[in-house]
Amino acid sequence: MQKVARASGVSVATLYIYFKDKDDLILSLYKEGMQRMSEHALRGFNPDMKFAEGLRVQWKNRAHYSLEHPMESHFLEQIRYTPFYEQAARIADPAFLQAMRSFLANAVRRREVVPLPLEIYWSIAYAPLYQLLKFHIHGHSFPGKQRFTLDDASVKRTLSLVLKALKPGDKQ
Repeated sequence: MQKVARASGVSVATLYIYFKDKDDLILSLYKEGMQRMSEHALRGFNPDMKFAEGLRVQWKNRAHYSLEHPMESHFLEQIRYTPFYEQAARIADPAFLQAMRSFLANAVRRREVVPLPLEIYWSIAYAPLYQLLKFHIHGHSFPGKQRFTLDDASVKRTLSLVLKALKPGDKQ
């Protein structure tokens, strides 16, 4: 807390007026960041949308947010792999979570998406986007490769493959 106070130009006592301890500060930052990300992700989105259109809107919104706020996006992702995550998950925006649940349930009900465990669904539906964003933000992908720049063609091609992977077929 002393380092944060020094970097912020305030006294440690001032920080303790707003936050009970370092953990409270971190969780507060997470909550604010998740709220901003959630609001951004839901712009122009409706859980009743057809799956392909809804996922396209989600990708566009999430990519835009991550590109506008790369440090905050990285922070939100880092929390997922810390002991804070259990507490952080409990303070997530319930409207955002409900919208995502409804969107997926509607798509499964309409047979637009293969029914999958949530972890598998998320890994196929969103992880490719987030990996491309990481390549873009960090400026590299693999050793010896030129700088990776995310463009509309790459997003469109990847989203097309994701939609194909999640679409029900004869052999699933």
